[in-house]
Amino acid sequence: MNDLINVNFDNQTISARELHEQLNIKTPFTMWFDRMVEYGFSEGTEFFTKMLETSEMGGRPAKDYEISIDMAKEICMIQRSPEGKRVRQYLIDLEKAWNTPEQVMARALRMADQTIASLKEKTNLMAQELLAMNEKLEEMQPKVTYLDKILESKDTVLVTQIAQDYGMSAKGFNKMLHDLGVQHKIHKQWVLYSKYQGKGYVHSHTHYYEKADGQTGNSLNTEWTQKGRLFLYDFLKQHNKLPLIEREAVKY
Repeated sequence: MNDLINVNFDNQTISARELHEQLNIKTPFTMWFDRMVEYGFSEGTEFFTKMLETSEMGGRPAKDYEISIDMAKEICMIQRSPEGKRVRQYLIDLEKAWNTPEQVMARALRMADQTIASLKEKTNLMAQELLAMNEKLEEMQPKVTYLDKILESKDTVLVTQIAQDYGMSAKGFNKMLHDLGVQHKIHKQWVLYSKYQGKGYVHSHTHYYEKADGQTGNSLNTEWTQKGRLFLYDFLKQHNKLPLIEREAVKY
């Protein structure tokens, strides 16, 4: 069957402008279509507005309408012209061919292929998202592991223990915190600067020892709370200083 008029087989509609041309209507399209609508056709049911690209109308934006096959056949009858009879018969023959068992099966297969393709695309997208999530979890794992290590204990710890997490000596770690403006030394004890005091980061512990002359002496040692360890972790990370466990993960 030669194509007399283009048909959108997905929703079984044709272009109102193309029908206007095939029917050889002399009345301007917009005026003619408005008159056709007065026969009782409803927008959203039998016809749908379509804005044409500027290039399609020679540089002038314009409206077209997608009209149902049934609406097109009725319009053809209204014209009472040889062109109307010819287009109407074409649409009738097209519908008959459209509804043959072979065509119904072909459409069903096309729909199945489209569904399979859509499912494959969604599956691939989900696989990519899952891969990205797994990679993110792997990146986060060292952090979680170190934080778990901090939170598994509720006791205060000496700076020596924290320094070991960073592969440093207590002396070097204390100096680093001093250089970064976290603490300073008063009477041989490391004390936090005022902006970090009163936050529960540290606790002073009295250490008793025996002097050479046999007398008992004492000194104040600064111990870090678990809240203080968390503070140090976040603070040092902002200065690109990671604990060993995270540095090793970054290498791999």
